[in-house]
Amino acid sequence: MGARDYVEETRFGFWFLGTETWRVHVIDRALRDLVRMMRPPLAQRGVVLDVGCGQGLSLGLLHERFRPARLIGLDADPKALAMAARHAQGLGIAAEVREGDAQALPFESGSVDLVFCHQTLHHLVHQDDAVREFHRVLAPGGWLLLAESTRAYIDSWIIRTLFRHPMEQQRSAPEYLDMLRRHGLEFAPEQVSLPYLWWSRADLGALEWFGFRVPERREETLVNVVARKPAG
Repeated sequence: MGARDYVEETRFGFWFLGTETWRVHVIDRALRDLVRMMRPPLAQRGVVLDVGCGQGLSLGLLHERFRPARLIGLDADPKALAMAARHAQGLGIAAEVREGDAQALPFESGSVDLVFCHQTLHHLVHQDDAVREFHRVLAPGGWLLLAESTRAYIDSWIIRTLFRHPMEQQRSAPEYLDMLRRHGLEFAPEQVSLPYLWWSRADLGALEWFGFRVPERREETLVNVVARKPAG
C-alpha cells in the first residue's frame, strides 16, 4: 500500500485506538449491532477476515462471537500488527495477522466466509477498490459486516482536530450503501443501522444531557450494515 492509498492516524489517534474505551464503546458496540442484524446467523468454524484490524482489539470479540476455524487480521501498519499479534497471543487466540492492502487483498477469490471492516474505509483513498475486493474474496453467501463513520462525523471539528483522513473521499450514509450495492453486495432495510451515538455528535451529546431531544431530521454520523454476497 503506497503513501497515497491511505492516510495514517495521528499519534493521538494511534494511542486512542488501543484503549479499552475504543474496544468496549466503539468496536464491541458496533459488532453487537451488526450481529443482531445477521439473518440467518453465520455458521461457526468459518474463515473470518478483519480488514483494518489495527492493534487487534477486535480479534477477541470476533473469536468470541464466531469461533472461526481461521481468524485473520489484516492491516497496513507493521507497528499496529505487532501489537495485534501480542494481544491475540495474550488472549490465547490462534489469530493470524498479516500486513496487506485492503484495496488489493492478498487472498484467493471466494476464500473468506465473513469480512469485518470496522472504521477502516474512511482512511482509504480508493474505497471502491476495497469494496470490490471484499466482494471478490467472499465465498458465495458470505457476509460483510461494515461499520463506518460518515462525512458528517469525519468533517466535525473534534475529528479534524485530533485525527487525519482523506477528506475528499468521505461519504454520506446513503453513499456508502450505494457503493456496496454497486459492487454486488445485497442487504435488506432491516440490515442497516444508523446509530447516532453521543461521541459521534458535534456537541458530544451535551444537548441530550441537558434534556433536549435527539433531532429526527439530521445528517447521519454512523452507518452499520450487514451485506451479503449472493449465493448463486
